[in-house]
Amino acid sequence: MKDNIKEDMEYTTEDMEEINSLIEEIDMLCKDDSISPLREDQMCEFLLLKEAVREGKTPNVQSANNYKEIEASLEKLPILTHQPIDGGAYISSAMAVAYDKEYGRNISFHRAMKIDNQHLVMRILDRHLMDYMNRGLKEFAYCNGVSVPVLLGAATSFGIEDDEMAVANALADSPVIELAGHSIPQSEVVMICEFTGETHDEGPFVDLTETPDIIRQQPVARIKRIFIREDSVFHALLPSGPEHKVLMGMPREPTIFNSVNKVVDCHDVFMTHGGGSWLHGVVAINKKNEDDGWKAIEAAFEGHASMKHVWIVDSDIDVTNPQSVEWAMATRFQGDSGLVIKTGVKGSSLDPSSNPETRETVKVGFDCTIPLNRDKSDFAKPAPGMKVDLEDYLN
Repeated sequence: MKDNIKEDMEYTTEDMEEINSLIEEIDMLCKDDSISPLREDQMCEFLLLKEAVREGKTPNVQSANNYKEIEASLEKLPILTHQPIDGGAYISSAMAVAYDKEYGRNISFHRAMKIDNQHLVMRILDRHLMDYMNRGLKEFAYCNGVSVPVLLGAATSFGIEDDEMAVANALADSPVIELAGHSIPQSEVVMICEFTGETHDEGPFVDLTETPDIIRQQPVARIKRIFIREDSVFHALLPSGPEHKVLMGMPREPTIFNSVNKVVDCHDVFMTHGGGSWLHGVVAINKKNEDDGWKAIEAAFEGHASMKHVWIVDSDIDVTNPQSVEWAMATRFQGDSGLVIKTGVKGSSLDPSSNPETRETVKVGFDCTIPLNRDKSDFAKPAPGMKVDLEDYLN
């Protein structure tokens, strides 16, 4: 991995110490025989993303080459209707790139339903883009077909003053370009849009949890200009599919990790597939104090506000293995001491069981860690009595 460090870039002694420390941590994990091959890749990606979220790196600016402007009509783009139940054709994989004089650039994913050839209705949560709109934002760039680092950076949640492109650029070289007055990531298709001040029905739309999201009144945007690259490829993400779950779930893992690690020694985090990579999480910790499990539960919910249920386990539990997590719950959890219930709290609109009007829900945390006043050997699986090589019997 050390060969991947670019020789023409300038690094301080502190930078090199951080880089080498990260490399050693990744190499150690990826050489651990107890980690499955699939998890080796996930651990490397997780560590790199965690480091990128923590550090960030300002991207370089390049000229916008090989772009041409086409007619400002959505008819020119292959916008798909993904499910019969959907409210219309959707752009499911583009990101809004907006600028504010005080907070700078913001990049965030927003699905958009086609109203007609000149208008989209966009699903916009009450977060940073909405804050920018409330501060007077009208024009923005809507970008489709970006690199994987930019996808991951845009899918990760930060403070309003943080630049998602800095995270993307920390993962891999991710320059920005200046196009039509906007500083944006290199993209296959760039739509320059303007909010009209109107709202329109948005939805239904089969979302991450494989259930239809509700119909809402959402902001309308008008298409002003469209730019495409030569031989451009339109990125169409399959809603609720594996790509969707990776982009939504994996960037939550480092934010949960960082939040939990502030209060206890966090070992690993996994957003479960059965929870839509959004509503359920498992956090492994190195427990040092009796209340570490409870602290981890609170911090995990702070690290991902949409999470509904979280399991806290010891570091010997494979967070990616549902049977391993269930085993920890069966053998280490007691409901009268390890259960945390939070009622009347804001949940996710992707959870159809939450209150349909207020979206309030009940969040539950399960402390499935070994009590410190007990002998750990009572909670450990003994090693196999013997190793069997099937080849000795088959040959």
